[in-house]
Order: sequence, then C-alpha cells, then structure tokens
Amino acid sequence: MNITLVTVGKIKENYLRDAINEYMKRLSKYCNTKIIEVQDEKTPDNASEKEEILIKQKEGKAILKNIKEDNYVIALAINGKQLSSEDFSDLIDQLGINGKSNLAFVIGGSLGLSEEVLKRADYKLSFSKMTFPHQLMRVILLEQIYRGFRIKKGEPYHK
Repeated sequence: MNITLVTVGKIKENYLRDAINEYMKRLSKYCNTKIIEVQDEKTPDNASEKEEILIKQKEGKAILKNIKEDNYVIALAINGKQLSSEDFSDLIDQLGINGKSNLAFVIGGSLGLSEEVLKRADYKLSFSKMTFPHQLMRVILLEQIYRGFRIKKGEPYHK
C-alpha cells in the first residue's frame, strides 16, 4: 500500500519532526509512506471571510496538484466521519482489498480545506469536533495509521 500525506505548511518544531520521523520509520514495515508539503499562505490579522476563502483556494490548488488521479483521497475535516481506531483500521484494510492501494490523506492549513479539495475527497475523516494544530495533526494521523496496521496484523500495541 502507498500512503501519501499532502499537508499545508512546514514543520518547524523539532519535537514534532522527531515524532513524525519515528512514525514514518515504524510505518515502513507496513507500507510506503511519503509526505508532501505545500506552502501555507499568510493570513492577515482580522482577515475577512472573502480573504480566508481566497487563501484556502490558493492552498487547495497546491494540494490538488499533488493528488494523482488514482489516489483515494481522505480529507481530514472537522465535519467528517469519526471512527474508532478499529474502524479506521478496517477502512484502510477494506480499501486495500478493494484495490485502492494509493491513499492520499489531506491535512489543510490553519483555515481548513477549500471546497475544491473537499469535493475531490472520496472520504472525509474527523478525529474530533475539537480543533488541532495542523502540524500536530500529522503526528496524530501517522500514529493512527501505524496503530491501524498493528491492529490488522494482530500485533501488540493497540491496548
């Protein structure tokens, strides 16, 4: 299975970079994983709704340029479906069984994802109704993907 994370912005904090690298290393046992970073656009203080939409659209275009036609796209969206770790594991497993072996997870910037990206998504996933920093979300997502593979293989880690 090939898993790509298409994300907005760079990771500046060493502790987050270390955690991401650790999960990327652990995942290499189960799948091919890569991260594509697209530039985040600066949001002015007190940006209008129109300005925010334009920023999301610009980031969205950069995201969509990095999604291949054969990618099954899972967008992280606060209004997406919430799953248990076991159900998330089942989702990834079923996608592979159904021939969807090129997954692209999309993490938007601080304003979220554009309508164009959400329309391209095959599945919308929410980790919580809470808002998380998009940089931290990379770590959380990679950990859950790793956990999902461990669950499917019946390997210790989950509990």
